[in-house]
Amino acid sequence: MTRVLRLLAVLVAGLLLLSACSTGPASTAGGSATASSSTGGAEDGAFPVTIEHAFGKTTIEKEPTRVATVGWSDQDMALSLGVVPVGSTKITYGGNDKGSTDWFDAKLAELGGTQPARWDENDGVPFDAIAKVSPDLILATNSGLTQADYDKLSKIAPVVAFPEKAWTTPWQTSLDLVGRALGRPAAAKKAEEDTLAAIRTAVDEHPAIKGKSFIFASAMSTDTSKLSVYTSVDNRVRVISQLGLTVAPIVEQLNTAKGAFYYDVSAERAPKLASDIAMIYSDTADVATTDKLLSQMPAIKRGASVVVTDEPEAGTLSTPSPLSIPTLLKTYLPQLDAAAQKAG
Repeated sequence: MTRVLRLLAVLVAGLLLLSACSTGPASTAGGSATASSSTGGAEDGAFPVTIEHAFGKTTIEKEPTRVATVGWSDQDMALSLGVVPVGSTKITYGGNDKGSTDWFDAKLAELGGTQPARWDENDGVPFDAIAKVSPDLILATNSGLTQADYDKLSKIAPVVAFPEKAWTTPWQTSLDLVGRALGRPAAAKKAEEDTLAAIRTAVDEHPAIKGKSFIFASAMSTDTSKLSVYTSVDNRVRVISQLGLTVAPIVEQLNTAKGAFYYDVSAERAPKLASDIAMIYSDTADVATTDKLLSQMPAIKRGASVVVTDEPEAGTLSTPSPLSIPTLLKTYLPQLDAAAQKAG
């Protein structure tokens, strides 16, 4: 399955040519690089550090100066800590014309950085493109690496992979792992605390949503015979839960794919999917509300639904980070508030 199809499975069926710290100019495959305007450097006593992950342990002996990222969120984590990667994955779903995201670019401009070399992961990990930027650390804490991928990447540079399962790492865990790998664990903790404080402040302005139950599912116009329901290990569900909502009990009651981030439910069972609010990812704005079966979800019948169709905005849900969460809050809290008003 290609990288785009894997992300669409996450979304449908369920985010530089620079030194990572202020080490001076370097030349890479993606163009000319300038010295990074990173905020601070490695913290005292941060190295060496050994990080455990799904494929074993990785020891980083000293502060990395050329960081590459695999997957669609590690670049955000590094940049949020003031480290500009030399290369990152091209954002082909919901990305801008640079193969990046607006929130990444805003932070990059703040640091005075330059866009990284971008590689396309549609057909798997592009080992040659990654090797060209000569990284001394590869971050893949929320990725789809296989053991074979990890083994091959490890011949290029030390790799920090996801701690348990592919594509299911919570944003706070990714941030912690990246912070330790970059020698900035205290900075990572502060970024987490600041982000959680921003969430609390924003949620306080929308008290109607607190305690409401929700279901996050996808419904596509190409196949209205089913809904794909996201489980509590999915990052969309996790970040919406952090807004003060709770996962509807029916989500786990119907779950036959224990440990998976989603499972499919026949559209005929839509009336059983009871919740206060429904969040529906779709390729069209009205498929869930107009289809004769899907529209029988109780929350949709009440008008208490939020439909997610905009690709860049959907990216804030699937790959939440200290950089993307402010956009998520601005986009979805008002919509969730409006849905909560109709939840009764």
